[in-house]
Amino acid sequence: MTMDQAELTTDQVLNRDIPWETYMTTKLITGTALQLLRRYDKKSESQRASLLDDDGPSYIRVFVSILRDIFKEETVEYVLALIDEMLTANPKRARLFHDTSLANEDIYEPFIAMERQLVHTRKELQDTCTDDKHSGAINGEASDSKSKLTTIDDVLKGLVDWLCAQLRNPSHPSRGIPSAVNCLATLLKEPLVRSSFVQADGVKLLIPFINPVSNQTTPLASSQSNQQSMQLLYETCLCIWLLSFYEPAVEYLATSNCLSRMAEVVKSSTKEKVVRVIVMTFKNLLPKGSFGAQMVDLGMPQIVQNLKANAWGDEDLIEALNQLDEGLKYNVKQLSSFDKYKQEVLLGHLDWSPVHKDAFFWRENIKNFEDNDFQILRVLITILDTSNDPRSLAVACFDLSQFIQHHPSGRIIVNDLKAKERVMKLMNHENAEVTKNALLCIQRLFLGAKYASFLQA
Repeated sequence: MTMDQAELTTDQVLNRDIPWETYMTTKLITGTALQLLRRYDKKSESQRASLLDDDGPSYIRVFVSILRDIFKEETVEYVLALIDEMLTANPKRARLFHDTSLANEDIYEPFIAMERQLVHTRKELQDTCTDDKHSGAINGEASDSKSKLTTIDDVLKGLVDWLCAQLRNPSHPSRGIPSAVNCLATLLKEPLVRSSFVQADGVKLLIPFINPVSNQTTPLASSQSNQQSMQLLYETCLCIWLLSFYEPAVEYLATSNCLSRMAEVVKSSTKEKVVRVIVMTFKNLLPKGSFGAQMVDLGMPQIVQNLKANAWGDEDLIEALNQLDEGLKYNVKQLSSFDKYKQEVLLGHLDWSPVHKDAFFWRENIKNFEDNDFQILRVLITILDTSNDPRSLAVACFDLSQFIQHHPSGRIIVNDLKAKERVMKLMNHENAEVTKNALLCIQRLFLGAKYASFLQA
């Protein structure tokens, strides 16, 4: 399609004469379709409105069948213009596409196919314009490639906005979301689409669809439902994998529960393609930011070992599992005990993991507590104010007492941070474990580092 053609208006396209009779002769449309087209084509708006009111789904079926079976560009443009004109006159006619009489028709398929072609065409145009720009630079000519691409970019951005709207509020109860995710699984291969999708806050719309799919497939209806759910899960995870190549999307994923949801899916799924796309996503995210630590905390090293024990037929999956396994082992080795401790404190849920009572840990890492203006100490003190969990309160008190004991200026620093008042309140706590460790902390606050070592936890 030339750029001149791309800029034709709907009215200009509808001025064409389409040889419907020829299409019937060559069996590209049926006799019934020809009769409906003769009644509808080139008629006044009021006549077309009356026909759509009387038998709208039949006309939709004809339009969709033409888009599916006929590939002549002028004809495809003509039918798209008819649909555009129909919906512009009355947007509520979109309901005709979801009529129960069309339940067995794949209404979306022709549009999805054209959307894929749009992405392919855009890529070809980009390559062509790059060559043209290079050629123009050699000849000292200005290039207008950018303006030629604007229309296609705007179409893609508009499509992304519409797909996000479908994910938020689907126009069809069962087909809207799967169709939108299916489109995104193709579109997100494009850098422009990834950017538009993140700007539209679309990443968070995908995460709710990452859920384990039941393996019960006894009744036929349940089997079909599970197949549809599995396909939606696979295509959603495929979208996440594509987004894992785009840094702004990765930044959002790091603060979401996407990783934990995917871990839940992969440890129970037997569907090879689902496992493969999740493992490849994890492999892609592993070296970025705090993802390695998150995966270790989610138990991914053991999950990967369990997955490796299965007899997978996909060599790409086996290779990806081996690479993820090696990467996780490296992360476990590199992840120091203080990093693990820091992450536990920042999450606000403390437990008696070995490092808390390990004197070597405190001696080796006591200077790390000074980082970011004593950030870890401040969080421990915040836990004393905000947590309702007795275990977290007890461990926080104990850790403060350990800091007082091991840091040369521990008592002064903890007093300056106003921790004493908070700890003293906990000496009357109903939980014995809390009161015991609150007392220990107060004793060390009063005694200081010189005598604190005589007190035993």
